[in-house]
Amino acid sequence: MMKYLAILAALMFALPASAQDMSAFKTGPVFEGFGPHAPVEGMGQVPADTEFSIAFDVAKLAEEGKANRSFESAARFINMHVAAGVDPENIRIAVVVHGKASLDLMSDEAWSAKGNKGANPSSAMIREMLDHGVRFILCGQSGTANGMTQADLVPGVETALSAMTAHALLQQRGYTVNPF
Repeated sequence: MMKYLAILAALMFALPASAQDMSAFKTGPVFEGFGPHAPVEGMGQVPADTEFSIAFDVAKLAEEGKANRSFESAARFINMHVAAGVDPENIRIAVVVHGKASLDLMSDEAWSAKGNKGANPSSAMIREMLDHGVRFILCGQSGTANGMTQADLVPGVETALSAMTAHALLQQRGYTVNPF
């Protein structure tokens, strides 16, 4: 019992610090309104000529009524590295989507047609990220399993034969898979 009380006390003291720490997180400079990140003191700049080719693997469906958090992680990666001095032209991001997360790629029209209320909570973020050169690639196997066609997707989303195929092709082009 004492062990649990000690843990509870530690959590209570940690909560105000956590709330305070969150105030350091800001969006931008590329995506305003999503992709929050915090500066890291003493880190220095990431060399401006650094080049990133990163693939994000997303299979988890967004929480109901919210944008897909893993899509936002890709935006966070871009925001934090541009803020740290990396040239945005040197950042290439692909988001490979499979499983139930495929549903988060639906256009607002297809989203509504599936009986969901309002707009797809992820669609505006996807459109803005597409406009900044981020690739969204749907696993064709997952799309088929979820009854989706290319017409159901946010315009600009690509479809690959499979997520495995997309990752293999991206790796041949020098992309690494982000483990987060």
